[in-house]
Amino acid sequence: MDDTNLKKDQPIPEVETIYKRFINRTLPSISLPNQDGNLLKLNRYDTFRIVIYFYSMTGNPDKKLPKNWHQINGASGCTLENCCFRDNYEQFIKLNALPIGISTQSIDDIKEMTLRLNIKYDILSDSNLLFTNKLELPTFSVDKKTYIRRMTIIVENNIIKKVFYPVVSIKKHVDNIIIWLNQN
Repeated sequence: MDDTNLKKDQPIPEVETIYKRFINRTLPSISLPNQDGNLLKLNRYDTFRIVIYFYSMTGNPDKKLPKNWHQINGASGCTLENCCFRDNYEQFIKLNALPIGISTQSIDDIKEMTLRLNIKYDILSDSNLLFTNKLELPTFSVDKKTYIRRMTIIVENNIIKKVFYPVVSIKKHVDNIIIWLNQN
């Protein structure tokens, strides 16, 4: 998918509120299942930084997207986003950072995507919205299903140090994360 075809004029009403809500906050004590169904605890005190990127949903070639999906600001481009993180994985590791994706998709849908896109790191399912609700992540709903808006946080010693929101250009977004990690 060509990043330049994504909507760039998204309304962003709560940018400052989002930033203030997250910066210097600790992660809740919740574990989420990864693509293999194994639980991963996110509130940790490791020596590396965690780059948690939230996205709404990656499409599945065998399933239809929700109605009017491409008209929803920020919904399209999640496959591209996962590929950009995947393609820069080694760069993240060199910067002492570990990328982790989170969406509200099921474990089965995430497993299909990680196999198809050859993603080797953890992608977590918050299908029950436990982490989403506890952290008060920005969301939207389609057909009675809740999706997380695209956003990235950088966590160091269990404290959110940086918030990237909104994400308008996916390719530039990953580059901006790498620049920030290099400088901090």
